[in-house]
Amino acid sequence: MTTRRVTSSSDLRRRRGSRSAEPGCPAGLGVGRVFALAACLAFAASAAAQQAAGPARPARTERQARPAERRSELIHGINGSWERYPARFSGLGSQPVDGPPPPEKIPDPPLKPEYLDKWRAHRAKVKKLTDQGLPPANNYSACLPDGMPAMMQAMFPMEVLETPGQVTVIEEAFNQVRRIYLGEKPIKPEDAEPRFEGHSVGRWDGDTLVVETVGVKNYVRFRDVPHSADMRVVERIRLVSRNFMRDDVTVTDPEYLTRPWRWTWMYKRWPGYKIQEYVCEDNRYDTAPGKGNQRLRIGD
Repeated sequence: MTTRRVTSSSDLRRRRGSRSAEPGCPAGLGVGRVFALAACLAFAASAAAQQAAGPARPARTERQARPAERRSELIHGINGSWERYPARFSGLGSQPVDGPPPPEKIPDPPLKPEYLDKWRAHRAKVKKLTDQGLPPANNYSACLPDGMPAMMQAMFPMEVLETPGQVTVIEEAFNQVRRIYLGEKPIKPEDAEPRFEGHSVGRWDGDTLVVETVGVKNYVRFRDVPHSADMRVVERIRLVSRNFMRDDVTVTDPEYLTRPWRWTWMYKRWPGYKIQEYVCEDNRYDTAPGKGNQRLRIGD
């Protein structure tokens, strides 16, 4: 025997109401459904228009700068390629131009007496070998980069890149890369893993980039000056004019120096110069026994 389910009139009304309901409108409106349906249709049309227009954008506050304004805060004009000024050798670098007075000669390091005599004797030996045409063995002959702070005045040009939160210095010699992280807390020397370029953090003081560097390897020596793990290099880098930049350097080291060691480096902008690849490959120089000069190995 087949059983049939009898559909009541109320069931039919519920089904019709569910089919006729618009998105966002309740089914089965009952009394006054014509007016309610009109309201629901208006609501659905408004929702569809908002969805097509996308989410509402909040009004820009004073703290939310426009992209151009943010770029002006990030870029301080030191982007680009730079060469040492004045040029170290005649004919090396870009075309000479009239520029600001060159910086003063770098003074001797204020080493403590127990280190000063040994340093002077070593420098005298280096000069004697050079005068004899026998280049002294150094990190260069071992294919090692300058490191800090010497890389900031290396023999070839360097490129400066300003990006959000960072200033990057790329020195052509030995493909050295130095990253200066902006707004970060300086690392303690005892926590710094020794590196050639050390660990650098910086901040903008007006138009001057103030950089602090620690953690330089102990055999990375500027002008053969020894240093401890507590050595700290502070730089103040700023534009002198659009095409000239200076770097005021201060080195402190309580173990080796009697006072801060200060000097200034300068740079000239080199528009259009592209940093080249520099790889110390197949180096065949070693140190001549007993003399300390470079010697070319042949046959191995």
